[in-house]
Amino acid sequence: MYKAIKTAKTKLNNKIELFEIKNSNYDKTVLIIGVFHGEEPQGEYLINKYLKEDLSEIKNRLLIIPCLNPDGKNVNKRQNANGIDLNRNFPTKNWEKIENPEYFGGEKPASEIETQFMIDILSEIKPDAILSIHAPFKVVNYDGPAKTLAEKISKITGYPVQADIGYPTPGSFGNYAGVERQIPTITLELPENETNEELWLKNKPVINYLAFEY
Repeated sequence: MYKAIKTAKTKLNNKIELFEIKNSNYDKTVLIIGVFHGEEPQGEYLINKYLKEDLSEIKNRLLIIPCLNPDGKNVNKRQNANGIDLNRNFPTKNWEKIENPEYFGGEKPASEIETQFMIDILSEIKPDAILSIHAPFKVVNYDGPAKTLAEKISKITGYPVQADIGYPTPGSFGNYAGVERQIPTITLELPENETNEELWLKNKPVINYLAFEY
C-alpha cells in the first residue's frame, strides 16, 4: 500500500525514508514527520503503527517520514550526529547562530543532511498541510495559516492550541514551512507522561482526520 519515494543516508549511514500512501484520485497532500529530535521517539511509534492500518479508502495523499533523525534517536539525544538541533538548522530569515549546545543550529543554516532532505521535499512538493510530531508539552502549536486546523486537532485530542511555544525558535521548521512558505504547519507536542499505547488511542484520530477528512 505504501512505498518509499525518497531516501537519504545520515552521517552514521542510517536511512531516512519518505513513504507515500495514495489512491489514484487523491484530494490533498499531507506530510507527516516523526523524530525531529532524537529523544522524542513517540512520533515514530505512532506513524509505524498507523502504517499497519487499512488505508485502502484513503482520501488524501500521505507523505510520511517515520524518523527524520535516526542518529539522534539511536543514542536518545535531541541533536543529530553532528550535535545539531535540526529544528534550528533551517535557512529562515530569522536564523542565527545559537551558542547553547542544546539548541545549537549549526555554524550555518541547512548544513545537515536531514535538513536538506526536508528542504528538497518542500521544493519538489508543496503539501496542503504538515504535521510534525514532537514531545513533551501537550499542546497543538502551529505556524502559518493553520489556526483552523490546530483548533480541529485540539478538539480531537483535548490538547490546547498554542500559537507561540514560549521561547525563540530561530531556524525552525515551523518558520521555514509555515511562516515563510505559508504551508499550514502543525507541531503536535505529545505529553511525556503517557504510554505509547495511550498516545496512540488519543492521536490516531488526528492522523485519520488528515488522511480521510481534511
